[in-house]
Amino acid sequence: MANKVVCPKLLKNLGFHVRRLNSAPSPLSAVPPLSFTGDFNATTVTTPNLVDTVPQINTVPDKNNIINFDDVKELFYGVPTSKLIRSSLTLQMAAIEPMVDMGMWVMNSKLMEMPIFREVMLGFVKNTFYEHFCAGKDLTEVRRTVSKLSDGGLKAMLDYGVEHATHNECCEQSMKAFIQTIESTKSLPQSSTSFVVVKITAICTPRLLKRMSDLLRWEHKDPSFNLPWKQKTLPLFAESSPLYHTSKKPEPLTVEEERDLQLAHKRLTKICEKCLEHDVPLLIDAEDTTIQPGIDYMAYSAAIKYHKDDGPLIFGTIQAYLKDAKERMAIAKKAAEKMGVPMGFKLVRGAYMCSERELASRLGFQSPIHDSIEQTHACFNSCAEFMIEEIANGSGAVVLATHNIESGKLAATKAIDLGIKDSQKLQFAQLYGMAEGLSFGLRNAGFQVSKYLPFGPVDQIMHYLMRRAEENRGMLSTSAFDRQLMRKELSRRLKVATS
Repeated sequence: MANKVVCPKLLKNLGFHVRRLNSAPSPLSAVPPLSFTGDFNATTVTTPNLVDTVPQINTVPDKNNIINFDDVKELFYGVPTSKLIRSSLTLQMAAIEPMVDMGMWVMNSKLMEMPIFREVMLGFVKNTFYEHFCAGKDLTEVRRTVSKLSDGGLKAMLDYGVEHATHNECCEQSMKAFIQTIESTKSLPQSSTSFVVVKITAICTPRLLKRMSDLLRWEHKDPSFNLPWKQKTLPLFAESSPLYHTSKKPEPLTVEEERDLQLAHKRLTKICEKCLEHDVPLLIDAEDTTIQPGIDYMAYSAAIKYHKDDGPLIFGTIQAYLKDAKERMAIAKKAAEKMGVPMGFKLVRGAYMCSERELASRLGFQSPIHDSIEQTHACFNSCAEFMIEEIANGSGAVVLATHNIESGKLAATKAIDLGIKDSQKLQFAQLYGMAEGLSFGLRNAGFQVSKYLPFGPVDQIMHYLMRRAEENRGMLSTSAFDRQLMRKELSRRLKVATS
């Protein structure tokens, strides 16, 4: 009976669940301006044509229209028409909420245990969402994707899509894959790769990271608590940081756990040394608060040991939807500065909202997540402002990973006002296949822009794709805005071809 999903009803009513392109809300969320300067009333978007010649980039953009979305020919220059059509259709499918719900139900159901059904579904996913959101199944396909991005003036963040490891053998295999990814950057076009991405959960099991995080939280509560395995690191907590995960004094790490932690440090050391050798920065992703202290500890202790003379080698990730994000980032940044350690951060809004709120509620505590999207926007912009000012004063580096157009404009204006638009220490980033208009608009305004490129076999990337489908559904305004731009450019090209 499980096979009889509500497909007929869903399909019959699909039209009512697709948001019309011309009625989509503005992608410009109401974001408090803080102390950013400039006029952000302009809502137009410029889309470069990847099939036309590369336009001249305006090095002194109009402050009232820093990111131009009006000229779609310029905005989408170099993007083949076939890719525009495929991208538009894929984003349209992702905007159909019943289709997303049905797809996620199917992917999590026992139907996927049937070999023929699984093969058919994976084939469909590969030719739609996978090709849109992923760089390829292996490094050979990744090279082609990176080369195309480089031709279009965008850089790549290479993310081998392996996540939670369950034992040391898995961790070793992940480390080898990360090192192979780092080594592959030498065969890519020069300056085409901005970062290699590593998930600590792939080289250190989540179970061990949870144990470490509990012990680190308890040490923060009781500074006399001794952690014999702890290396030199930066502050991991602020006064506002959530500590409810650890309600009682945890047991010390066992001999076996300490050995596994040493192995994890050795894996990260090998990865860092390879990054230094190949001169490619390392970006460490964030996860949920149950294990994030352990991840930050690994990232910060490595950042102290490994950095370049002119800037950071290792970038930790700050999730702005957390109430303690700004305070925690500022404390770590100032501590690194005192130690003479250049510290880099990737700033994102966050990706574990539901699970964070459910856990806090279950334990009887307030959610660590901001109460509203406006508060999250304000936190992101405040963190961005802080780091841009730090860079202008000669300290630190930041990657502003945002799909929010208003945040992009605010940060771009601040950077121009402080004269650091061309700084190698300021970058913007968006996920591959998402927020194309913002990526191209920032590129045309003269900023460094990267796309986050997950790669790996289709079945291995499935969890990533399901998160993207869920995220895209929650970002209909951004998705619809991109579809509007693509439709406008496709219409322009059709007129040119038929005139």
